[in-house]
Amino acid sequence: MATVNFISHLASPASVYLLFLLSTTAAAINVTTVLSSFPNLSSFSNLLVSSGIASELSRRNSLTLLAVPNSHFSSASVDFTRRLSPPKLADLLRFNVLLQFLSDSDLRRISPSGSAVTTLYEASGHVFAGSGYVNVTRDPASGSVTIGSSSSSSKSVTVLKLLETKPPNITVLSVDSFLVPAGIDLTASETLFPPTSETSLPAGINLTQILINGHNFNVALSLLVASGVITELEKDDHGAGITVFVPTDSAFSDLPEDENIQSLPADKKALVLKFHVLNSYYTLGSLESITNPVNPTLATEKMGAGSYTLNISRVNGSIVTINSGLVLAVVTQTAFDQNPVSVFGVSKVLLPKELFPKPGQVLSTPATTTPPREVSLSPAGSDDQPSRLVAPPGEVVSSSTVKRTPVFVYLCWCIAFCCAFLV
Repeated sequence: MATVNFISHLASPASVYLLFLLSTTAAAINVTTVLSSFPNLSSFSNLLVSSGIASELSRRNSLTLLAVPNSHFSSASVDFTRRLSPPKLADLLRFNVLLQFLSDSDLRRISPSGSAVTTLYEASGHVFAGSGYVNVTRDPASGSVTIGSSSSSSKSVTVLKLLETKPPNITVLSVDSFLVPAGIDLTASETLFPPTSETSLPAGINLTQILINGHNFNVALSLLVASGVITELEKDDHGAGITVFVPTDSAFSDLPEDENIQSLPADKKALVLKFHVLNSYYTLGSLESITNPVNPTLATEKMGAGSYTLNISRVNGSIVTINSGLVLAVVTQTAFDQNPVSVFGVSKVLLPKELFPKPGQVLSTPATTTPPREVSLSPAGSDDQPSRLVAPPGEVVSSSTVKRTPVFVYLCWCIAFCCAFLV
């Protein structure tokens, strides 16, 4: 019976570990496999494969796909796939991928005013006009869900049916047409921007443009530019990549006066900004499933191991929190995500505990207690190093008393004791 109990105790952790491995493996999304169950989406699936978007999605952990069925591929729609340059076609498809898992219950809870959702187009950093966000709305009367660009004049698309949902990774929504971002005109013979403007990625990541496109990173951008940190990041070869946490403008406005970063010396200011950068590339899904919560930053590289680290964890399912030791921030948006660089908006300025004291914290100082009295057993003027005797607190031991105690008295007591014992 004891053996059975022992095995069961071993089996439980092993089972949990096995489930963890299976769940980690299942996190990768194979879009073509998911869409293969729907023959009416074959044209859309082929576009994802030929454009390379399917391989991009395999690195994602959670998304909602706006899939156009074959029956809604008009002749004009088929024609635009031949007229658009490959980069433009890829961006069009990215705009129809929402970087958020939306279940049926999520869609039913959407308010009439709508909910803003980031697209893969926005995260790619290719947005040259308007915004890569979409607005998802629901008509409370009819229950119909529509999705439209937050900045483009193109028409919204209507959700026809929820085809597939695999929590927490992927939802496939059938829609009546493609959602078109600003800057792409399906009716024109050419796109609104010359194809040469994005036929290839720039040699370095343009973080300045990424933060401008984010619309609410103005304070962070000005600090990064003035300190020269943004130039360092853009010129860096990135190695294992970087992950940048950018506080929103409201995060800076919420700072108390005694934590004003702009009043810091230039070197300390640069250190705080580098404290917002991990020296590894993480997607949002990777942050949600991070196994080592304590992460070094670029400030760690400058100040030494164990210092200026960030503690990253997930709460309530998919909310990513970042603990600096002083403040707890939440990831609010994905501003850019393309290996080897990702940029995320955060709700608070990350203040390192090494530079700012905790609110109400009193720095510990050694206790001012009276040191114990010490008595030298060596004769005065002796060249030998004196021994030390520590007396109990409040008790004074006189060195003269110690010296007057004859040694032979102790020997007499010892002899007397031994004689009494023998008798």
